[in-house]
Amino acid sequence: MNLSKVDLNLFIVFDAIYTEANLTRAGQIVGITQPAVSNALARLRDTFKDPLFVRTAQGMVPTPMAQNIINPVRNALALLRVSVQESRIFNPAQASKTFRISMTDLTEAVILPPLFQRLRRLAPAVVIESFLCKRRETTKELAAGHLDFAVDAPLNSDPQVRHVKLLADRYVCAMRTGHPFARRELSLDDYLTQPHIHISSRRNGLGHVDLALGRIGLQRKIALRSQHYMMASQVLQQSDMLMTVPERFARRHELHYVSLPVDQVPLVETHLYWHESTDQDPANRWMREQIVDLCQQITLRDSQPR
Repeated sequence: MNLSKVDLNLFIVFDAIYTEANLTRAGQIVGITQPAVSNALARLRDTFKDPLFVRTAQGMVPTPMAQNIINPVRNALALLRVSVQESRIFNPAQASKTFRISMTDLTEAVILPPLFQRLRRLAPAVVIESFLCKRRETTKELAAGHLDFAVDAPLNSDPQVRHVKLLADRYVCAMRTGHPFARRELSLDDYLTQPHIHISSRRNGLGHVDLALGRIGLQRKIALRSQHYMMASQVLQQSDMLMTVPERFARRHELHYVSLPVDQVPLVETHLYWHESTDQDPANRWMREQIVDLCQQITLRDSQPR
């Protein structure tokens, strides 16, 4: 098999099909028609003497051969992109670029306002698009270039994804200022008998505090499960429910809060993720530096006494 004469564009199409599992969507990403994608796949099949993808009800499923070559293909494409990118110099003051970031409403509230102000000063033509990508799809979206960054808990261990810690915070028990428990120390019995708001982007599953309680055979009462901190804080202000939140959130929204009456609840950490193929990209590197520096300033400011 002589790969030296294979059109590089065929590997770009191959990567798109592998990522999307659909010929039409692959063509949209690459910018060619569906028949052109089919033609490219036919040429690849002839070169490798293998079907590479099998059509099923779930989409185009890669064969073992395709699975074996996808990483070398992506690494080769990444090296080519980096070699081109390194020849360019990113000038933030003149750059017209859109950065797409996956984050929750909580991290949006903490990071985006100061980041946007910094960009207005340093890179006025740079645009930020923020939306929440499903965690299981983050690596694929970063690899495909649909995302530039993801801000999330340190749960992604894919070797293709680089990350750095941005923020760390402790969990506290928040309540409205006039809550009956605001006037006295919160006991474990108080915590267990009062209804709670639980924040999670998942449809079901336990949080860190629930896992800590479960280890000692206890369980709290979840009255409301929501995916949005901002909405939940409004409900909290109008009820006697409790909400376990990062201390930074409680402070910023002027909620009354106390230490959790539960031991061994880990800190909540936030990490910045990006794909290894963009590690040396000047624009990506510049934005990473801005976000990391900004979060260091946030940590320093929030460490000051109330």
